[in-house]
Amino acid sequence: MNRVYLDWNATTPLRAEAKAAMLAAMEVSGNPSSVHAEGRAARALIERSRAQVAAAVGCKPAEVVFTSGATEAASVLARLPQGVLVQDTAHDALWAHRRDGAAPLLAMGLANNETGIITLPPEKQGDGWPYQGVMAHGLLLDITQAVGRIAFAFGWSGADMAVLSAHKFGGPKGVGALIVRDGLDIGTLSLGGGQEMGRRAGTENLIGIAGFGAAAQAAQRDLADGVWDAVSELRDILNQALSAHGFPTISVGYGQRRLPNTLNLIAPGWKGETQVMAMDLAGFAVSAGSACSSGKVRASRVLKAMGYDEALAGQAIRIALGPTSRRDDVLRFAEVWGREYRRILARAA
Repeated sequence: MNRVYLDWNATTPLRAEAKAAMLAAMEVSGNPSSVHAEGRAARALIERSRAQVAAAVGCKPAEVVFTSGATEAASVLARLPQGVLVQDTAHDALWAHRRDGAAPLLAMGLANNETGIITLPPEKQGDGWPYQGVMAHGLLLDITQAVGRIAFAFGWSGADMAVLSAHKFGGPKGVGALIVRDGLDIGTLSLGGGQEMGRRAGTENLIGIAGFGAAAQAAQRDLADGVWDAVSELRDILNQALSAHGFPTISVGYGQRRLPNTLNLIAPGWKGETQVMAMDLAGFAVSAGSACSSGKVRASRVLKAMGYDEALAGQAIRIALGPTSRRDDVLRFAEVWGREYRRILARAA
């Protein structure tokens, strides 16, 4: 049975460019903090990767702080003196740091990992937006799902900070970055040495950072070349094929600005985790929500925040395509999924 991977929002396959960069970095023996030739070679590799990441997210290289991923980067919120207001549909990595307090900073996702819905920049929100008036106190953006898939530049986003992970666009797992606006003092994420301009202690993950930089550069190139436009067309073909069955499904976010690859589908009467298991047995990898919480059997917090009741929020799956997804594969998925759902509905009748 040929497996079909349709869970690109959870993690992406490692890009060839990232793998090549990591293999090359394995031959660099120096510590980036050492001043001898070997150390300088390692430092040069890190700074080249920093420049590649900066170019991909539209910021200055000096604004990039390498971390172990977006979750660690988001922990900067715990070190801020003010309160933290968190968007109701934001990732759990941001929700973990919400707290009351004076002059709250807003932490929000640019693109939702479960639904793919893109949140307009705060300055473009109209009157009545729930977070109106907090912008004067700061903004942290989770750009994890957006990088390399939609146009974005930190420099014009109005954000003070942003977080991202390499493995969401073809880089290795276990490395990411905190982007900090030039001139903003955040202290340090961890005590110890003075690495990462004093903002994150510990010897840098040279191999992971090299893969991160190469993946960021390749992702930027894909976006410029229109690769994700083709993915968007494929996502719409899948949506139409699923709709053609005439089932009482709900395509979450349909008609709204979404990531080009994401389809969140509610199938009334069929639990999300059961759908995932059935599709897995049929050779398709999909998820029932965020990969960080999909192992927990519970209704999606994101969908409940959007107004769906407990039952419907627990009957959704996320199908996330990528550049290597094929038309034949998504049509076969629609056929298999439709056959299984028809069986579920017949049993309940």
